[in-house]
Amino acid sequence: MRIRVSSVLVVAFLASTLAGLQGQSSHARSSSQQSAPAAKWSLPQGTGVKDAGLRTYRFTVEYNVANTRGEIMSRQRLVGDYTRGLEGGDVTWKNVTQADAVGAAAPFAPAQKREFMEGFRYRNDVASTMKPDFFKAFPPGAVFERNLVWDTGMIEMFGQNYFAHLNLNEPYHAMTGDDVIMPDVGTFHNRDVVLEWIGNSRRNDQDCALVKYQAFFNPVEIASGGMTLKGRSDYWGEIWVSIATRQIEYATLHEVVVGEMKLPGQDTTQIIDVFRIGAFEPLDGK
Repeated sequence: MRIRVSSVLVVAFLASTLAGLQGQSSHARSSSQQSAPAAKWSLPQGTGVKDAGLRTYRFTVEYNVANTRGEIMSRQRLVGDYTRGLEGGDVTWKNVTQADAVGAAAPFAPAQKREFMEGFRYRNDVASTMKPDFFKAFPPGAVFERNLVWDTGMIEMFGQNYFAHLNLNEPYHAMTGDDVIMPDVGTFHNRDVVLEWIGNSRRNDQDCALVKYQAFFNPVEIASGGMTLKGRSDYWGEIWVSIATRQIEYATLHEVVVGEMKLPGQDTTQIIDVFRIGAFEPLDGK
């Protein structure tokens, strides 16, 4: 949720429809469409994520900042390359850029590299990214860049950590009433995070479980660079998870943040509406 509005991420914080995949994956199969025994419709248990060396993903997120009438005032595009499978369970970022545009139709200006994220390396642990000193090398206003880290951790957590709890077409309430403190950014309250295994599909020559996630009416408060925002976040998306390796083969992110924003030096608030959409995909699968 990050104008430069902080469209906070969710750690909480993807969605393209199956129809929009243009044939890259097969249609999700529901239990009513299958003649196979019900026993086959279960996810493997007791296995972890299998890393066969390094794997790099490209994460692209576009922000649209609008007013209550749907008039887009500004757009931002964040792109970064994320690599997992390093020694010791580490991950790293490189080639992170931001490009800005005014209004709904103007072209994006040349992308500017975020040098402070080049080679940014850490242990792949979501909890550690919420520690106060985790982003100590980041500028105070680098909320979009923090979101890349938090969103990636969220996607991997939702896609890889809940196989034991997911049954076909049965919603699972993974988090309820969960408060998240985002250091140097603000607070986020996950009212009810729901995961659902909605079928099987295929991506990058891998049989995948297709997991939908959603969380609505989440209170959020931002205070960054003199700007404050009080509002709510709704986010949702889909994750293609390899059944054999639990590697993420593709994921989407959508989030809408609506709230009252006050800019530095201003006494009045304005209503702001931020919509963002993201795609997380392995470079070796494109």
